[in-house]
Amino acid sequence: MTQNKGKALIIGAGIAGLSSAYYLLEKGWSVEILEQNDLSNNCSYGNAGMIVPSHFTPLAAPGVVAQGIRWMFDSKSPFYVKPSLNSDLFSWGIKFLKHSNQKHVDRSATAIRDLNLASSILYNEIATKDEFDFDLNQNGILMLYKTEKVAEEEIELAHKATRMGLPVDILDKKDIQELEPNARLDVIGGVNYKCDGHMNPMKLMEQMISYLKKNGVTFHTHHKVTGFEKSGNMIKTIIANDKKFTADRFVMTGGSFLPELAQKAGIKIQLMPGKGYSFMHTPENPVNTLNHAALLLEARVAVTPMNRQIRFGGTMELASHYDKINMKRVEGIIRSIPQYLPDFQIEKPKESEIWFGYRPCAPDGLPYLGQSSQLKNLIIAGGGGMMGLSLGPIFGKTVSELANDQKPTVEIKIFNPERFS
Repeated sequence: MTQNKGKALIIGAGIAGLSSAYYLLEKGWSVEILEQNDLSNNCSYGNAGMIVPSHFTPLAAPGVVAQGIRWMFDSKSPFYVKPSLNSDLFSWGIKFLKHSNQKHVDRSATAIRDLNLASSILYNEIATKDEFDFDLNQNGILMLYKTEKVAEEEIELAHKATRMGLPVDILDKKDIQELEPNARLDVIGGVNYKCDGHMNPMKLMEQMISYLKKNGVTFHTHHKVTGFEKSGNMIKTIIANDKKFTADRFVMTGGSFLPELAQKAGIKIQLMPGKGYSFMHTPENPVNTLNHAALLLEARVAVTPMNRQIRFGGTMELASHYDKINMKRVEGIIRSIPQYLPDFQIEKPKESEIWFGYRPCAPDGLPYLGQSSQLKNLIIAGGGGMMGLSLGPIFGKTVSELANDQKPTVEIKIFNPERFS
């Protein structure tokens, strides 16, 4: 630790907030965190635990809208937009349509890749510390496909990844099966993004919280922010639970609640919650294990080995926050698994065994990361969408660099948090 630089107050104890605290501590800041819930569960806990430099294509891309419209009429499909007269959803949708083009994809790809690659390196560094053992495995992620159409699309994407300098192997069925000798696969081939990896997100979050507490970070749980007091272009205090919190620098994370927080501070940020589900499966035959994390492409299902179990997750349900489990969405995940992994005949889990969380999805598919131009002592880090966990460390390091008036390690101009203001 270095000499105390001042006090930083972070809103949100997801991976972006915890990582920000981690890197601010390194630079000598005193840190407090406000969290509206407890520390036992948020979107950073139940996700697929993937590190994904392979995800250099933003959610807003050509073909996504047409595919999404087809899926909308299937209650068990991977993608669903809940019909609503919500003006926020309408405004988000218009911007999403505007950005779903090749020009936007080409403009964004390098910046997204660089952000994920930098974050992957930081995960490697964190994992070397004695306090951390979160089952980090940087052996790649398999993109598995069953149809020639998806194979063609994925191979084209793999060639683009190679041109962008990412290590990629295009594999036939035999190659894939050799990588996974303990699980029978019913696919025609796949792509191994060797730049990718996976981890146990629950272990990561628990160890990060423990590390931060041990090193002096104060957590205020069940503290929902209700207001900001400002003086000119500076935040003076944040109000939560009728208490006032002061700081030199403020960091706004907040996951899918980021727009609500930003609005209270007088800033416009557009996000829609993309609800996803996951559950753990223990194979009946312990030999039936997987060596790699994988994405079942046509089904849009994520598969991650964790602690001799496997986490299956998926669906993207765009709607306002509502804390109910839609079992049809879960059934869609379950139905698709044996189509790729025939030995995995999975019974429907109990509702109590199903996790759900909200991916914070920006209308252009890009994160929000940077210094506010309207409030000079506010830094915003969020909107990672399906890359949230993957981007955690680089979010945190960038926050620390901005707080210390340093040039960020990675170029972040395209991620301007006020680009829709």
